[in-house]
Amino acid sequence: MYKETALTWTKPPFDEQTQNEVKRMLAGDPAVVEDAFYRMLEFGTGGLRGILGVGTNRINKYVIAMATQGFANCLVKFCSTEHLNRQVVISYDSRNKSEEFALTTALVFAANGFKVFLFPEMRPTPVLSYAVRYLQCCGGVMITASHNPKQYNGYKAYGADGGQLVAPHDKNVMDEVAKIMSLSDVKLITEQEALSQGLLEYILVDEPYLQQVRTLSLAGNVAGRDLCIVYTPLHGTGSTIVPKALQQWGFTNVHPVSEQMVPDGNFSTVVSPNPEEKSAMEMSIAKAKALNADLVLATDPDADRVGIAIPDGKGDYTLLNGNQTGAVLIYYLLDKWKASGKITGNEFVVKTIVTTELIRDIALRNGVKCYDVLTGFKYIAEKIRLLEGRETFIGGGEESYGYLAGDFVRDKDAVIACCLIAEMAAEAAQRGETFIDILQNLYREYGFYLEGLLSVTKQGITGLEEIRRIMAELRAAPPAEIAGSRVVEVRDYLLGVGDSPLSDVLQFFTADGSKVTVRPSGTEPKIKYYFGVREDCRNDISFDEQMRVLSDRIAALEKDFKS
Repeated sequence: MYKETALTWTKPPFDEQTQNEVKRMLAGDPAVVEDAFYRMLEFGTGGLRGILGVGTNRINKYVIAMATQGFANCLVKFCSTEHLNRQVVISYDSRNKSEEFALTTALVFAANGFKVFLFPEMRPTPVLSYAVRYLQCCGGVMITASHNPKQYNGYKAYGADGGQLVAPHDKNVMDEVAKIMSLSDVKLITEQEALSQGLLEYILVDEPYLQQVRTLSLAGNVAGRDLCIVYTPLHGTGSTIVPKALQQWGFTNVHPVSEQMVPDGNFSTVVSPNPEEKSAMEMSIAKAKALNADLVLATDPDADRVGIAIPDGKGDYTLLNGNQTGAVLIYYLLDKWKASGKITGNEFVVKTIVTTELIRDIALRNGVKCYDVLTGFKYIAEKIRLLEGRETFIGGGEESYGYLAGDFVRDKDAVIACCLIAEMAAEAAQRGETFIDILQNLYREYGFYLEGLLSVTKQGITGLEEIRRIMAELRAAPPAEIAGSRVVEVRDYLLGVGDSPLSDVLQFFTADGSKVTVRPSGTEPKIKYYFGVREDCRNDISFDEQMRVLSDRIAALEKDFKS
């Protein structure tokens, strides 16, 4: 069947370059053809993400066009029932083909009668999220594969609230996309036609967005804004707006990594543009050492995630993980809100079920509610929307380096996070402290927390089947104990847990307080195992020894699941 599908790509309406590439593939390894054509790249709950190339199982302008037609069909119905403007906004990152895919998306929407606002230059995901509501659109699209390697690109779909699609809208869009069987189902006009008919407008929203970001500062005219900061966008969209935002917050001593300020879809100075990985931070840390900088900030290609590094006092820099940065950020927000008398008992923070429980403990002790949601920032956005007008959102975060404060953006926002992190660092420096000092104080007050992640890649058809088999086996025969501790509770989110949507997620809780979460990735061919442990603070051993105890527990949990 896949060969027949491939053969259709060797003829018009596919362009000559695509036809020739498919012919070359057909003359070669059948396994390569099968992997490229065995299925239509699935439009999942977050949109599309895949490897660039020709074929139905790849990211290319044809797959993008068909997905957009399905999304447009769904939005037409939604706009009619909800009486919304038939308008969409589109942005894109620095990845290869992103600008082309953004224009393709715009022209399909325009052909379907939508007024399309298209950013003329790359801009971050959070700016796109903000623009959906600012421009009163019924939806939006961000062309990006976030922090994935250079071979990838993708398509994030947004609803009228500026958040990524959640139930039932995600399923409705997936159903409509699945109905688009060929290019003959796709409506398309030229750029000139769209412009002349008033259906396409190039627009930027930097200034109103930055004005909103500025309102989130919690420290007033605090001294210390001459803090020496090194910043890298890792060749991505952060270069367009993060330095401006920091400058508006009063930070004048910011040193961009010039080599990585250049947009580059090949991410030529890093192995992977992921600030979660130490290798991605090597160039910025080297610059920080040369400058004796106080803080290193690194954003991923679409600038919704941020990684940080701080001096360790021994001539090197320590990287904080996503849970540590998130806990310190929530602590800072709540401490400032409390000091200004703004906590009334009607405020809340949100975290995902795989994020550190330290955030929950900090929130509850400060009289603030903490909600748990499924993995994926769209569920944090959904909680903000559902509670809007009844409860006040302070902040939220997830372990994968994504954070948000304020509610004018409905996705994780590295621009906001960079500004707040810099402000926290400036205040700490005034007291003669660092992020590590703040974190250690939190551990002493709330207990020691440590989290770990085991991520296993399973490529191709066989990989997908193996991931399904692993999840099925864990459901059929859940472990009685993990790392020598008895399992006391199992939560299967496919069967329903609280008010969470059904999801292919398993959680195991053990007698010693360990938490293990298992889930297939929603954006990559991976199965992920999240581990969390906690110990009460002890005065009879050093800080480092307490962390070693937790590290040993994480290692034991990982060993059980590796085997």
